[in-house]
Amino acid sequence: MMWALLAFISAALLGCYDFFKKVSLEDNSVLGVLFLNTLFSTIIFLPFILLSSLGVIDDGFLHVPSAPVQTHLLLVLKAVIVLSSWLCGYIGIKHLPITIVSPIQATRPVLVLLGALLLFGEQLNTYQWIGVLMAILSFWLLGKSGKREGINFSSNRWVLFVVMAALLGAVSALYDKYLMRTLEPMLVQSWFNLYQCLLMGTIVLVMNFTSSAQRNKRLQWRWTIPLISIFLAFADFCYFSALAQEEALIAVVSMIRRGSVVVSFAFGALLLHEKNLKSKALDLLLILIGLFFLYLGSK
Repeated sequence: MMWALLAFISAALLGCYDFFKKVSLEDNSVLGVLFLNTLFSTIIFLPFILLSSLGVIDDGFLHVPSAPVQTHLLLVLKAVIVLSSWLCGYIGIKHLPITIVSPIQATRPVLVLLGALLLFGEQLNTYQWIGVLMAILSFWLLGKSGKREGINFSSNRWVLFVVMAALLGAVSALYDKYLMRTLEPMLVQSWFNLYQCLLMGTIVLVMNFTSSAQRNKRLQWRWTIPLISIFLAFADFCYFSALAQEEALIAVVSMIRRGSVVVSFAFGALLLHEKNLKSKALDLLLILIGLFFLYLGSK
């Protein structure tokens, strides 16, 4: 049951993360904001890597254990998958309302469910199946809501970026389940953040040297940029801690985490004053009902 509670906490933090990301990207450089995000995340976790290697932290949940080269290669692969998902997601959220983007991203658990059933042999009970089906229905209705804002899900390129982010995010979630079978949460989170920062720094340098458009796109500092990393760091820590528990189901954890749409939807409605909230509220209600059934099935 603790793994489900951790997943719900992670979802709430992710909702705040999505809001700060949306505010930070408004008329701003996608690559610049994403690089700062990876940099601040690395700054948060690098001290734990150093203190653990020096023996100052030699036990407990903050300890980062040493690992062989093969493990680090697995974490580099995770960094590539997550960074690719983030690039697509950042581009999409910059050009679309957050009340559209967040529910699209919430389709990720359906993809994770299919993967979990096929790859890990996970079995869902009746309550969990009801929750998943309610979520699928809400995602279909969301497409109809988007058309009222002139957003055609089948042809809008920004929607396609968000869909790609969801697909890559599902791959990342399934890969996380594989990694957490044998690795400690702090080992995964600390090192993959560091590798992400190195990869993103390389991308920014290459783009600045080869693209005049990128050189001319100035990064504007906003106080919300470091908050992206802070809220994501805590959200991911709860997420990895949940997956590290043997009884955790990745399909259910992923679905609960997408409940972050509730928080981001509220921010979009109250602070960003986005449109067509009534029709989107029905989609949101179905997601909430689905999450409730997932909660019942996890008890």
